[in-house]
Amino acid sequence: MGVCACHAVAAVSVSADGVVRVSRETKGRAGKGVTLVKGLGLEGDALTALAKALKATCGSGGTVKDGVVEVQGDHCDKVLAYLAAKGWKAKRAGG
Repeated sequence: MGVCACHAVAAVSVSADGVVRVSRETKGRAGKGVTLVKGLGLEGDALTALAKALKATCGSGGTVKDGVVEVQGDHCDKVLAYLAAKGWKAKRAGG
């Protein structure tokens, strides 16, 4: 018999410097932009709760995929302001 891999925990994206990266991306989304929040270092319910709060702050939908929070639309400024108010060290990434 082998070891069951069905309950393996997905890797969480944690940046080495402890800074949360906020970026905007359209690739693979039919031209529709999403705001990505990477490097939070949270798992499970804590990550889901933060994603819910970010979506409510932006007034938009979104999801959590592989430890990355995706918020529909271009809300980088709102997300950065929210994270700064909650004590996270965050910066804008990408162009």
